[in-house]
Amino acid sequence: MTRDCAQLALDLQQSRYFSAERFISGSSNASARAWLERKHWPENRLWLWGAAGTGKTHLLHIWAHQRGAVLFDASRLSCDEDGAILIDGQLVEEGDAPFAIDHLETLQSEIALLHLLNRAHGAGLSVLMAARHPPARRDYSLPDLASRLRATVTAGLEEPEDDLRATLLLSLLAERQLVVPQSVTEWLWHRLPRTGDAFVQAVERLDDAALKRGTSISRNLALEVLGDLLCEDES
Repeated sequence: MTRDCAQLALDLQQSRYFSAERFISGSSNASARAWLERKHWPENRLWLWGAAGTGKTHLLHIWAHQRGAVLFDASRLSCDEDGAILIDGQLVEEGDAPFAIDHLETLQSEIALLHLLNRAHGAGLSVLMAARHPPARRDYSLPDLASRLRATVTAGLEEPEDDLRATLLLSLLAERQLVVPQSVTEWLWHRLPRTGDAFVQAVERLDDAALKRGTSISRNLALEVLGDLLCEDES
C-alpha cells in the first residue's frame, strides 16, 4: 500500500467528521491528548483505551491525518505465508508512513501485528493503537507480541464529564444534520445514561428510525426506540 493510497483512504474516512475542529476537549481526554502532542513515545508506540464514545477513535483519526499515517481497523490486518503484511489482502509496502490501528479488540492475526510492530520499530516509525481495554486485559498467544504490547505506553480516556457530554450530544445530532427540538434534547440529556456510548447509540437509533418512517424526532419516537437505554427522569 503506497503512501498516496493510504492518504486517499484516510481522506475518505475523514469525511465521517473525525476532524480536529470537531473534537471536544475535556479533562476526561486530557491525558491522551498530552501524549499525542509529544513528538516521540517510548518504543515509538502508544495505546489509547477507553469505552465507546470517549473519543479515542476521533483522536486516532486526527493524529493519523496530521502525520500522514496508514490508518486501518485491526480486523483488516493479516499476513501471507512469507510474513508479508497485508491490509484487506493488499500488500503494505515499505515506506516512511507511521501506522494508526483502531479497534485492537477485533485483531484476528497476532503474527501480522507482531510483524508490523517489528517493521515499524526497525524503521523508527510510530505506531498508535486504540481499543476498549489496555493490552494487559487481553491474553496473547504469541509471547513476543505480548511482551511488546506490555512495554507500550497506554493512555486511558475516561467517560466524558457533564459539560463535554452536553456538547457531545449536540455535536452527534449536528453531524447527522438532525433538527431536534430543544425540549427533546434536554429530555434526552436527563434520560440517557451518563456515557458517551449511550449517546452514540441513541443518536444512531433515532436517525435510523426517523429516516425509515419519514418523521421528525420526538419524545414519543425516543420512548419507542430507546426503551432499553432510558433511565428514570432525573428532572
